[in-house]
Amino acid sequence: MKILILANNSVGLYKFRKELLTTLLALKNEVYISLPNGDFIAEMQQMGCHFIETEISRHGVNPFTDLALVKKYCSIIKSVKPNIVFTYTIKPNVYGGIACQICKVPYVANVTGLGTAVENKGLLQKITLTLYKTGLKKAKRVFFQNLKNQQFMLEHGVVKGAYSLLPGSGVNLDHFSPLPYPDESNGIHFVFISRIMREKGIDQYLEAAKHFSSACHPREGGDLLSRKIVFHICGFCEKEYQGELDELIAKGVVEYHGMVRDVREILKDVHCTIHPSFYPEGLSNVLLESSACARPIITTDRSGCKEVVDDGVNGFVVKQRDSNDLIQKIERFIALPYEEKMKMGLAGRAKVEREFNRQIVVDAYLKELEAI
Repeated sequence: MKILILANNSVGLYKFRKELLTTLLALKNEVYISLPNGDFIAEMQQMGCHFIETEISRHGVNPFTDLALVKKYCSIIKSVKPNIVFTYTIKPNVYGGIACQICKVPYVANVTGLGTAVENKGLLQKITLTLYKTGLKKAKRVFFQNLKNQQFMLEHGVVKGAYSLLPGSGVNLDHFSPLPYPDESNGIHFVFISRIMREKGIDQYLEAAKHFSSACHPREGGDLLSRKIVFHICGFCEKEYQGELDELIAKGVVEYHGMVRDVREILKDVHCTIHPSFYPEGLSNVLLESSACARPIITTDRSGCKEVVDDGVNGFVVKQRDSNDLIQKIERFIALPYEEKMKMGLAGRAKVEREFNRQIVVDAYLKELEAI
């Protein structure tokens, strides 16, 4: 069979859907990937995928640009003649779905998160929901990554055909295997792994880092919190945070690693992942990967995050946008005996083994192939 995949970036397609691509290719299918050029295109081409460079304005709202994307997708479909199309993220879901309807090709959409355009009430939400209704109208199946997203779209009448709930993108339990838990002789290390932007909770993380930093708040020698506490940050930095980040790096409040290709290299040296996100995402891959590597997590009670944490078992839940609550949970974590911290990490590993194996996702897609 010929399978066409429409996505908006190479990082997500390779890191979170590599196993699906591998399986499709192993079954002797021809796999075409349509997306902008990026860091992981070469790896997917080496696997055997055919790359079709397709520019997408991820955050733009220009209707002429979007109409051009529909035209481009139609051209690709007519050229490839796929038996089925898989789409991911908002614009490929919407405009790819419209193109599939025009070309009369079956397609399966994956709602990887609602995004701020859908979540925030107003004119843009109404427009986006109308577009989504059009794009998903004839999808063979729509996959959702968390229950709240699914309920929202059903309540707004966006999806009227077949739909299913997936465990996010799942996690490769072999690639992200349990890492030895580091000792605390060199301090207790936390990490924030995400794009550095407000909705991902970077403000709360930086407030916590400043709270525990001796450079900002010298502490008494006998204080439990006088122990060395290190806050790491990994990810692309939005322009609005570059100045503050540079200042905190210079003061030694945080350690910044930039974009990291393999998060395992960071996770092996940290004791806990902090993800204080209030972004409308599908299901956090950062939390899945950290848990799979047997690292405790501290995250919000937000859909897309809370599904991965059992409060007090494999980590702690914090209120959204609440720096004080985050600081208190970090203090609780620091005060835990070393063995309890390690036990939390192992509980997280057990949870993802039970609930978030990526093979569940691969099998769901294979089922859709069998159906046609």
